[in-house]
Amino acid sequence: MKIFTFNVNSVNARLPVILDWFREAEPDVCALQELKCIDEKFPYEAFESLGYNVAVHGQKTYNGVALLSKYPLSEVTKGLAGEDEDDHARYIEALVEAPVPVRVASVYLPNGNPVGTEKYAYKQRWYKRLQDRAKALLALEELTVLSGDFNTIPAAEDCYRESVWLDDALYQPEIRAAYRTLKNLGYTDAFDAMPCADNRYTYWDYQAGAWQKNEGIRIDHHLLSPQAADRLRGVEIHKHVRGSQHESAKPSDHVPIGVDLHTEN
Repeated sequence: MKIFTFNVNSVNARLPVILDWFREAEPDVCALQELKCIDEKFPYEAFESLGYNVAVHGQKTYNGVALLSKYPLSEVTKGLAGEDEDDHARYIEALVEAPVPVRVASVYLPNGNPVGTEKYAYKQRWYKRLQDRAKALLALEELTVLSGDFNTIPAAEDCYRESVWLDDALYQPEIRAAYRTLKNLGYTDAFDAMPCADNRYTYWDYQAGAWQKNEGIRIDHHLLSPQAADRLRGVEIHKHVRGSQHESAKPSDHVPIGVDLHTEN
């Protein structure tokens, strides 16, 4: 089973590019982030026509997450517990009813910039809520995959030049420690287990020729429960999507990242 994560940076604005990639890659499951639309404006028919079941947790203009699956989706959960006043659409989780079921979450961590503001404090609180949910999921002893844009650069080798990111919320010691806490619960960063030899970056800014100069960072991740990690067969980063050319839409600043799990009994 191939499970991908893809921050699409506006699903409707970039739909032609996204659909081209879906037809090419044919993921079994895909977690989308940064939809930038409410549920009713999501292009359901475009994906359903390709054979996908769809679950959406949208928000006007900002955020928004979704799960697309060739298998039925059940037990859909939208949002994280722990902060009732939080109306950001940043988390959706479902059980993928494959022959070997897999629980998948689409995760979109807050950016957190500028450091020292409420935005940064919100990111720290959100991380704690995600840790609580991740711990509860481990107790189910299922194949579980937390996929998405974590807005976290785990280590120096995950950015083109460390000095550029020292003051950024994506690379603060507390944020990297929060990501390590998730792993220390019992999750495996799929890329750590099977790094891609030719590229480790998943995001290139639109500004300052970052793509052309390959000044990227790795902030999109798959975290696997022990049961899922035992079935990991491969990791792939579809870097070429960042350079896609389409007459009516430009690509996202993120690219799709996939894990291949052995899900035969």
